[in-house]
Amino acid sequence: MEIINFSADLEASESRRIIAGKIVPFENEIGQTSVGRVIFEKGSIQIDEPKSVKLLLEHDAKMPIGRMKNVTEDASGIYAEFKVSNTTRGTDSLIEASENLRSGLSVGVEVLKGKNTNGIYRVSSARLMEVSLVQAAAFQSAAVTSVAASNAEAESTETKTENEAIVENTTPDTPVASEVVETPAVEASRPTVAAPMYTKPRIELSKEKFLENTLRAQYLNDEDAKSYLLAAADTTDNAGLIPTRQLTEVINPLSNADRPFIDSISSAALPDAGMTFEIPKLTQAPTVAETAEGAAPSNTDQNVSFLSVNVKKYAGQQQFSVELLDRSSPAFFAELVRQMEFAYAKATDVAVGTALIAGGTDGGNRTLTAANIQDFISDAAVSIYKGTLGFAQNIVVSPEQWGALMGLVDGSNRAVFTQTINPQNASGNLTPTNIRGNIGGLNLRVSTALTDGTGTGDNTMIVINPDSYTWFESTKYRLETNVIASGQISVAYYGYGAIATKVGAGAYRWMVA
Repeated sequence: MEIINFSADLEASESRRIIAGKIVPFENEIGQTSVGRVIFEKGSIQIDEPKSVKLLLEHDAKMPIGRMKNVTEDASGIYAEFKVSNTTRGTDSLIEASENLRSGLSVGVEVLKGKNTNGIYRVSSARLMEVSLVQAAAFQSAAVTSVAASNAEAESTETKTENEAIVENTTPDTPVASEVVETPAVEASRPTVAAPMYTKPRIELSKEKFLENTLRAQYLNDEDAKSYLLAAADTTDNAGLIPTRQLTEVINPLSNADRPFIDSISSAALPDAGMTFEIPKLTQAPTVAETAEGAAPSNTDQNVSFLSVNVKKYAGQQQFSVELLDRSSPAFFAELVRQMEFAYAKATDVAVGTALIAGGTDGGNRTLTAANIQDFISDAAVSIYKGTLGFAQNIVVSPEQWGALMGLVDGSNRAVFTQTINPQNASGNLTPTNIRGNIGGLNLRVSTALTDGTGTGDNTMIVINPDSYTWFESTKYRLETNVIASGQISVAYYGYGAIATKVGAGAYRWMVA
């Protein structure tokens, strides 16, 4: 473990409770901070109102111990003097500082401008948010140089209670000082809203130390070992290695927001109450017939039944530690919500596709040729019109069938469904760069939900009359709760939906020979 050298000039005075020292060096010293290696340029930190700057304990906004009294700056860095409040916590901090138990000073700054050069982030403009008394500072030279207190004060039992600490400022507390909202990248890619960056204490990262603390935490329930593991996890996933920069981009080959089946049918808002609802459905229509003079007219009663539609809940949750939320980039939470939205889209679209397949009409056994595709579409149009008095408008296919359709050629090796610049016989418009297109007059969409086995078997192409089906959907909800027992946060993402199969003959399914 790296030791911070400390020289304390203890002053015994009834009237003074002072901690002073260098809070940040300029130019020549590299600090290992929460965003990696950092250098502060000369004059890079602005202090708007020195007397409003709090002195915290270990960057905990809920543990203020004093305020800045005065501050000076020279070419080597910034030096500050802090008046420590007359509280139990303040007195304990003075004792710890005087005995070299907690002798580092660490700043929390909001970065306004900086640039990453050769793996070192050079801060050229920042705003001081707070200063903390810490066990070990991110910069070696950022240490307490003097402590002034009286022995009588240190031993007095008539100190103020914790809630009498000097916290008159009613503005919201600053974030936890080791929190990183966004890892600084090159200056051109910085967001317009400045991201807070805070220095944090360094710990010894070695495989031996990591193993020792793992065993102590697991078998001895050692709290210090648990704290070490949390800090190590925040620094790197591989103990003993240099922390690796992580970009905010997340590679996701697993899900997206596409809902091809839902987009291929009609949609409506879900009724505001109940887990079932009913839709009237005509089962017998009035008739009109040629009637002889003086004869009674055709008399057929109109009959209606009620289609009962079940409402389903689609929900997922994630549970993670409060440390992960507090000490990671907000991009983590934004990406988590986005991925849960993708998962919701996938689950609801699969539900609709399953309903269409279950109630659809078999399209006869065929092999995949250009002639058979045209025949399949023609038969689907006839079947859907006869069964629903509506029209086939959409077709949903698997990715494999999408590729097979693009590859179909006629006797002259001209693409059948892929248009060229001067199409002569194209019966559709399919391209490798878009999962939307059309074939035989139908709007085509591609669904990964239809990939089963080879992706070219039964039910891998479905022709649809959108008026035969309706997807009823509620507003989507996000619920966040704290798990008190474990100190974790649970995030649930959910919504309600119902697929109404109004006329089952509105879907026509591909079947292979």
